[in-house]
Amino acid sequence: MDNSLKHKILKDLSETLDFMETIKKNPQFSRDVIRDILIEASIHFICKDTKKSRLSYNPLHLTINIDGASRGNPGMSGIGAVIKDIKGNVIKKISKFIGIATNNSAEYQALILALETAKKLGAEEISLYADSELLVKQIKGEYKIKSEGLKPLYHKAVNILKDFKSYGIMHIKREKNKEADELANQAIDESC
Repeated sequence: MDNSLKHKILKDLSETLDFMETIKKNPQFSRDVIRDILIEASIHFICKDTKKSRLSYNPLHLTINIDGASRGNPGMSGIGAVIKDIKGNVIKKISKFIGIATNNSAEYQALILALETAKKLGAEEISLYADSELLVKQIKGEYKIKSEGLKPLYHKAVNILKDFKSYGIMHIKREKNKEADELANQAIDESC
């Protein structure tokens, strides 16, 4: 997308301070496109030097889609994750069989492995996307962790998140998380 269109969207957003209003004003662009423009703009800053202005990047920012799958709940389980750079290029795919687990446990294990991988890749800022509303709301502190089995996984995930300069986590619909879901199920299929 050309920079003048990106500038228009950011200008609309700065004038309204309302993401949904900006989407309405720019119906030719999907919500995801507008979100990606906003993320891209937020991780850049302009450095002025005496001779010229140049665009620099903040610390490495990655986007991560995660999913856990359990056949039987508890049952044979796998985890999947897709890690991308800010331009949407896939950096790493994760597909791992984890044995017998509940679906919620698999979701947390996917999160933990993705976070550990992002740290190894040098990420300092991350945007996480998951189709598990429970996991997202627990990480955000909106839901309490009632399951004793999830508490240690929750604490491990939260401790790893503290290592990043910033992070965001968002619940998305299952159809927007197909690639991570396929990787989680592929891990189960390959274990048989």
